Amino acid sequence: MNYIQRLAAILFFATGLAGLGGLVTVSGEARAQSTDPRLQDMVLGKADAPVTLIEYASLTCPHCANFHASVLPVLKTEYIDTGKLKLIFRDFPLDQLALAGAAVARCAGPERYYSFLEVMFSQQRAWATAADPRAALAQIARLGGMSTEQVENCFNDQAVNDYILNSRLEGNQKFNVNSTPTLIVNGKTLAGVPSIDELRKLIDGQAANAPAGGSNASQAASAGNWFGGNSKTYIAIGIVVLVVGGIVIFLLRKR
Repeated sequence: MNYIQRLAAILFFATGLAGLGGLVTVSGEARAQSTDPRLQDMVLGKADAPVTLIEYASLTCPHCANFHASVLPVLKTEYIDTGKLKLIFRDFPLDQLALAGAAVARCAGPERYYSFLEVMFSQQRAWATAADPRAALAQIARLGGMSTEQVENCFNDQAVNDYILNSRLEGNQKFNVNSTPTLIVNGKTLAGVPSIDELRKLIDGQAANAPAGGSNASQAASAGNWFGGNSKTYIAIGIVVLVVGGIVIFLLRKR
C-alpha cells in the first residue's frame, strides 16, 4: 500500500474505534444509574418540563411537612400538572427515624412513592412521636399495601439505606445543603423556603427563558453525548466502519 492508502486505512480504523469508544463511555454511565427502581430519582411531573425543582427534605422535619401541606399542592396544581415543572424529592434524613421512613417510601415503588410521602408528612406528628415510631411507620406501609415482611425487609435493606445516606451526602457536597427543606430550582439553591408568590415568580421566569423542547439540564445532557447517548448507534457505527475498513485493506493488499 502507498502512503495515501495506508492513511485511509488508519482513518477507517480510528473512526471505528471511536465509535466503540463511545460505547464504553455510555456503558460506564449506564452502570452509574441503578436498574433498581428504588435506587433512582423519583420524578413527579413530565420529564421534559422546562423547570426542575429539587427538594432536599427529611420526613421528620416539621418545616418540610408544612411545605408539603401548604406550598406543594399549589405548585402541583399550577405548575406540575400543567407540564411547566417537575419535582425531584431527594432524601436528607436528619435522624434514624427519617431514614426508616425514607426507606419505606422507596420500597413502596415509584408508582406509590409520592403518595407515601404525602401520608407520612401529613401524619408526621402521629407516627414520629408515637411510643413505637417504627411500628407506626409499618402500619402506614401496611395500609398502603405493603406486607409486614416487606416492611421489615425494607428497614434492613442495606442498598436502600446506603442510597438514602448517599443522597444526603451528595446534597451537602454538591449543593451545600445543611438544613431542610432546601429547594433548588434549575440548579439554583434557594436560601430558606420562599413564599408561594416568590416561587411563582421564579418558576415563571425560568420557564419563560427555557429553550423549546425541554429543560436546560436535559438539553445539556443530550448535547454532551453524540446522538443523545444512544449506545446502539455507537455499536452500529463502530462495527460498520471497522468492517468497511477491513474490506478496503483487503482489496488494497490484493492490488
